[in-house]
Amino acid sequence: MTREEKYDVVEKLTEKLRGTEYFYITDAGGMTVAETNAFRRLCFEKGIQYQVCKNTLIKKALENIKAENPSADFSLFEEKKVLKGFSGILFGTDTANAPAKLLKEFYAKNKKKEKPALKGASIRFDLYAGQSSLDSLAAIKSQKEMVGDVVSALLSGGGNLAGILKTLSEKGEE
Repeated sequence: MTREEKYDVVEKLTEKLRGTEYFYITDAGGMTVAETNAFRRLCFEKGIQYQVCKNTLIKKALENIKAENPSADFSLFEEKKVLKGFSGILFGTDTANAPAKLLKEFYAKNKKKEKPALKGASIRFDLYAGQSSLDSLAAIKSQKEMVGDVVSALLSGGGNLAGILKTLSEKGEE
């Protein structure tokens, strides 16, 4: 790969990272061609982009993001050696937990091993490292789910809410 091609890859990767609030870095090393194709097919079906990329190019793209947004601190990725070995990046759809759910679904279909393994994830610059983070990431609720939970709680306690509001308004009158 020429220097210009590497520069183009870093620029395109920086644009993708800039355009998403979350991404997952995986290790697909040791997967067979059939397993890799099955994983790519599942990603396509779920609307999740999967891109294999050199660690040095990912690191440069992350440095570009940090230069633009000083609150973006990816030091945990260096500390936990996330950018070592074979790396692929999952760019999700509308929900931050979609790539985690996709990985869990793929593991369920391929019971013999957990590949591609989760190396790290960034959710609105909150960093997660290691396979042990997968269950926590899968449990993250989308904004729509949280709003639904709040609305449901308000509706289920509708009588109580009206009573509380009435009491508060009467206290304000005294």
